[in-house]
Amino acid sequence: MSRALRILLAAVVLLAGTVSLFAAESAALTRGTAITDPALLRRLDEQDTLTISRLLWPERNANFPLTTDLLFSALPQLREISPAIDAEFERYVAQQKAAWPTETIGAGEGFDVQLFDRANLKSPDTRFVLVGIVNRMDRAYVSEESCGEIRLIYRLARFEAKPDGSRTGTRLPMTFNLVLKARDARQVDGNGKPLVCAEVARRWLDNGDWQGLIGGGHPTDAMLDRIETNIQISIAPKSALHDFRSDYLLKVFKYNSATKTFEESTLENQIDRDRILADDDLRRDFKAWLLAPENLREFDRGTVLIPEKFLARAAVVPTPAGLDASALQPEFGMMQGEGKGEGKDGPVFTDNDVVGALKRAAARGELQNIRSIAGFQRRLNDVTCAGCHQTRGIGGFHFPGVDWLADKPSNSTIVPASPHFIGDQLRRRDILTAFAAGKQPDFSRGSASRPQTRGSGELAGTEYQDGWGAHCSLENAGSGTRDKSFTSWSCATGLTCQAAAASRRIGMCFIKTR
Repeated sequence: MSRALRILLAAVVLLAGTVSLFAAESAALTRGTAITDPALLRRLDEQDTLTISRLLWPERNANFPLTTDLLFSALPQLREISPAIDAEFERYVAQQKAAWPTETIGAGEGFDVQLFDRANLKSPDTRFVLVGIVNRMDRAYVSEESCGEIRLIYRLARFEAKPDGSRTGTRLPMTFNLVLKARDARQVDGNGKPLVCAEVARRWLDNGDWQGLIGGGHPTDAMLDRIETNIQISIAPKSALHDFRSDYLLKVFKYNSATKTFEESTLENQIDRDRILADDDLRRDFKAWLLAPENLREFDRGTVLIPEKFLARAAVVPTPAGLDASALQPEFGMMQGEGKGEGKDGPVFTDNDVVGALKRAAARGELQNIRSIAGFQRRLNDVTCAGCHQTRGIGGFHFPGVDWLADKPSNSTIVPASPHFIGDQLRRRDILTAFAAGKQPDFSRGSASRPQTRGSGELAGTEYQDGWGAHCSLENAGSGTRDKSFTSWSCATGLTCQAAAASRRIGMCFIKTR
C-alpha cells in the first residue's frame, strides 16, 4: 500500500468518526452552559412550554395556533419585525441588481440569485421551533445588574401533511433568538431573598430542572432584552461571474418596556463602515475613541462596547469566507493599504496609528491578545457581528441546533453548534464557576478562530485548539518568523500547520504528509 493511500485511508477513518466524536465533545463541553438535548427541546416545544408565543403572550388560549402568519400579526410586541425585514430585503435586491446587472434575482428556482422566500414568514404552514437554550452570563460585563443573558434559540420550520395524516417538518435557513436577561432584579430565591448572580450560575452548573434556569419557566416582562434574527437571504450558485456564495442578513430588535414592543436597533459592535468612511468627523471620532487607552484595553480583551453612533442597523454576511481577517469581512476596508490616503476614501487607521497605540498599551502591561497590526485587524473584525459569524460557523450560523424534526438527521444537524461555539464553552463555564463562588469573573476572550482555554487541557488535541482542523499560525512569507499575535496558535504532535485557503498568516492543522 502506497504512503499516499495510507494517508488517504487515515483521513477517511478520521472523517468517519467525526460526527460521533463531535457529538460527544459538544455534549461534554456544553454541560452546565447550554441545553442542547433534542429530546428535551422537542418536549418543551411541542408541549407549548417555551414557544415564542407562550413566552410573549402567556395568557393566550392553549388552542391558539403558533404559526408565523399569526405570530407577527397577533403579537403586538413583534409588529415591527416583519416590515423591517422586508425593507432590508428591498435594499439588498437593489444592491445586488446594481452589482450584478446581468443576473436575475428572486425567490425559488430558476434565478441566478435565489432569495429566501419571505412568504415563509406569513405562512400558516411554518412556525419557529425551539432548538437550543444558551447561558451567556459571560456577557454580564454589558450589564452587571442583569447577570448576563439567557438565549432561547428557534429555527423556522415548514410543516406538511403526510398521506397517513401525520405531519413532517423541514427546517428553513432562519434563526430567531429571544434574548432574556439572566435575572430580573426583583426576583427572589427559594428563601425569599433577592436572587443573586451566584445563585443563577449555580442552577446552571448543577444541571437542575430547566424551570429554575429561565425565570421559573415564566420570564417576566423585565427580563425581555432583544430579538436577534439571522436569515440566509440568498444563495448564488457558481457562475462565470463569481464562485458559489450565500449571504446572511443579521438584524436586532431591542425591547422597549414603555411601548412593550421590540424595536429595530443597532447591532452590537457592528461598525457602520459606509457612514464612517463617508464622514471625516465620524472617521476621526471613531479612531480617537477606539485608540483611547481605556477602550483599546477592552478591545484587546474582547469586551469593548462601541457607541451606537458608530454602528449599523443591519449586516449582510457573505460566506464562504477566507481565514485572514481582511478576507473575513472584505468590505470593511478600514486599515492602511485598503484606501487611497487620508481623508475621504482613505483608511481610518494607518499602520503608524496602530503600532503607536499598541506600543503604549504594551508599556502599560495591558495587552493580552493583540501584539501586531494583523492582530488588531483580526480583533477589529471578530468583535463585529458579521466578522464573528463568518468565523468557523456552520453555513452562516453558530447555533443551528440538532434537527429533532428529522427522522434521520443529516451529519450537519447532528452537531448542535459551530466549532467557535463549542470551543468557547470552557471560558463560559469558567465564568459561571467564578460567579457561583462569589468571585469576580474574568470576562476576557480570545479570537473567534482560536478560543481562550483558561489553562485547561480539555481542548488539547481537538479542532478547537491544536488538533486536526484547528486554526493555526503559518510562518510569514519569506520572514521565517511568526506574527506575535498568533505565535501560540500551534498544532499538536503529529500535525503541521498547512495553508487551507488564501491566507498569509492563518492555516489549519493537518496530518504531516512527509
